[in-house]
Amino acid sequence: MRFFEDLQVGDKFKSPGKTITETAVTLCVGLAGMPFPIFNDAEYARTTKAGGILAPGRMVLMMMGGLEEQALTWEPSALLVELRSVRLLGPVRPGDTIHVEIEILEKRESRKTPRGIVIHKSQCRTQRGDVVLECENVHLVARRADRPDRDESRC
Repeated sequence: MRFFEDLQVGDKFKSPGKTITETAVTLCVGLAGMPFPIFNDAEYARTTKAGGILAPGRMVLMMMGGLEEQALTWEPSALLVELRSVRLLGPVRPGDTIHVEIEILEKRESRKTPRGIVIHKSQCRTQRGDVVLECENVHLVARRADRPDRDESRC
């Protein structure tokens, strides 16, 4: 579990991989109500420049968030408060395996809360190493000393 004190500017992390399945794309598109045939019509998608079904960028961003959580293992009360500069850079297709590479860019004390602010850059890459999505994330992260459930007698 990582707290504010555990992270330093320049620290790098890599998530495990996750294979994007056609079933996951179908479920995401159905739940979100995305009517675009490039996401759910295999015959149509084959006739496009993409040559087949693509995973929606918003789906990739969501999967990326889960992989970031696995890589960083934040303390339980950490909160994502801002996404900056989200850039979709390439396609993700069913069968692609993605992972996320993370670098801590900045950390500072918060003026409004006893937590610290951690800013990190994330790049989502395919098994080929292609960067398909990148963004900056801003999290509020508790300090060890500020945990409300901390029991000083057990330290």
